[in-house]
Amino acid sequence: MINQYPLWKYLLVAAVILAAAVYALPNIYGEDPAVQVSASRGAQLDEGVLRRVNERLERDGIAPTAVESTDRQILVRLGDEETQLRARDVIRDELDRSYVVALNLASATPRWLLDLGLLPMYLGLDLRGGVHFLMEVDMVGAMRQQEERYASDIRILMRDEKLRYRTVTRLDEGGVLVRFRDAETRDQAYELVRRQIPELEVTTQDEGEPGFRARVSETAERDLKRTAVAQNITTLRNRVNELGVAEPVIQQQGDSRIVVQLPGVQDTARAKEILGATATLEFRMVDDQVSPVDALAGRVPVTSKLYRDRAGRPVVLKRNVMLTGEYIVGAASGIDNQTGSPAVFINLDGKGARLFSARTREEIGRPMATVLTENKSETRIVDGKEVKRRWTVEEVINVATIRDQLGARFQITGLDSTEEARDLALLIRSGALAAPIEIVEERTVGPSLGQENIDLGLLSVQIAFVLVMVFMIAYYRAFGMIANVALLANLVMMVAVLSMLQATLTLPGIAGIVLTVGMAVDANVLIFERIREELRSGNTPQASIHAGYEKAFSTIADANITTLIAAIVLFGFGTGPIKGFAVTLSIGIATSMFTAIMGTRAIVNLIYGGKRLTRLSI
Repeated sequence: MINQYPLWKYLLVAAVILAAAVYALPNIYGEDPAVQVSASRGAQLDEGVLRRVNERLERDGIAPTAVESTDRQILVRLGDEETQLRARDVIRDELDRSYVVALNLASATPRWLLDLGLLPMYLGLDLRGGVHFLMEVDMVGAMRQQEERYASDIRILMRDEKLRYRTVTRLDEGGVLVRFRDAETRDQAYELVRRQIPELEVTTQDEGEPGFRARVSETAERDLKRTAVAQNITTLRNRVNELGVAEPVIQQQGDSRIVVQLPGVQDTARAKEILGATATLEFRMVDDQVSPVDALAGRVPVTSKLYRDRAGRPVVLKRNVMLTGEYIVGAASGIDNQTGSPAVFINLDGKGARLFSARTREEIGRPMATVLTENKSETRIVDGKEVKRRWTVEEVINVATIRDQLGARFQITGLDSTEEARDLALLIRSGALAAPIEIVEERTVGPSLGQENIDLGLLSVQIAFVLVMVFMIAYYRAFGMIANVALLANLVMMVAVLSMLQATLTLPGIAGIVLTVGMAVDANVLIFERIREELRSGNTPQASIHAGYEKAFSTIADANITTLIAAIVLFGFGTGPIKGFAVTLSIGIATSMFTAIMGTRAIVNLIYGGKRLTRLSI
């Protein structure tokens, strides 16, 4: 008999719709404003930290909806965004700098759904789904770093040319001061630096010991500041790619600021650490002629500097840097075969390998230290005003004796955990920042186009859906109701597919959904009109139903395929919002083909198939 499906087809349609409903289910729960506490390197998240957080919140009259704790983070869920901001400030005051306190949007999806691997779809920044950072490039710090590099270059130049100098010092007011024992050596060095490092303006001075002062020229300074932002944007983009963020926005704002928007990010604390880190690696020789007692008493030679290792023990290192991170071309985390401890395996470029090989050949048998330097900052509200605090963390990761001449590949050990090794390798791979940056604004992003626009976007979907339903019922009666059921199933399937793919939904994506709502019933309109034509031609109701679906299929397929081609082109050549529109449109075309043809056919066959019919409500 015509217009009857075998049982397996009914079961297939039911299974697909049921699976879609389950996958779409996490999206109805929304997200909670939250504050996330993560431990920095060396700190521990234990019961004591959790108790301090709870007691401080209770003391300040903040009642969280829930507090969740794992060995990696503490998540404090709050009822609204205002309470979220207050909670972040008081937790920051309670904990020291060993902990990262960040705003977050925590999914409210029940644990049993998460345990099944079901996640809500990502929402773009314009739909409350990410984190926003406004970063400012520290131009003073950039100049300071550049002057340190020039000071190191001058030392190397003097040593290579066998010119004896007394001191090479970077001045706080800017520039590098080089002093010599006699004027003749000073004059030779003066001409050498002018010739070899043309970016520096060199002036001699004879007050006290003979010497000269080198300053970065105005042209070189302008170029440095212009390229510092561009290089930082490139580095930040590399780091975001390592984080695996979908459709990020990284762009320059003004002369010295960078906007970073990360849609769909949940672990904002890690994103903040990775993006804001200005970690640099340096390899320095240990000054083993200075005892720890002398170091703590302040008796350190001008050619050396006092550092501390992770246990807080003093370590005196030579100021002359053996190798900097600029020569590193690759880094991967792993496990040291001999000790079983976390390690980072370093690869150097050709120049770095030759330089490091030559220097370590001269130092075999002596200890060398790996120094990790991080510039950190935070902004707090004190008496209604923003107060910025900056500090630098210089830490000796490890000290190891050079056993052999090192080359292009070696490893760093002494790390606390495999996670720290992964983060350090990530920072090294993505490149060091050309200049320190400070996060001057951080927030979990509400609608960037305003909550009113978001409400209107969602309202447009509802209005389009209702109007289409009313039209279909009024014009096609019972068959119109069947088409409306398929339309509802189509919306559920679209949300389910977006959730399965973990795609990012934005306002343009909502526009794609609205367009799909109108297009989804287009196939049913073609089918129903064909059925009407068959009935007017005198065919029986059963034959008309069969002919309507069979003869309209090719027209429906052609129309949807051409639209799909256009959507693929938009995705291939578009960027950002255009891609979001193309994704939702493509998904909508695929799901509407299933629901409008196979789904409605299953319902029609179930209701009318195998029955003697004299008329159809169409």
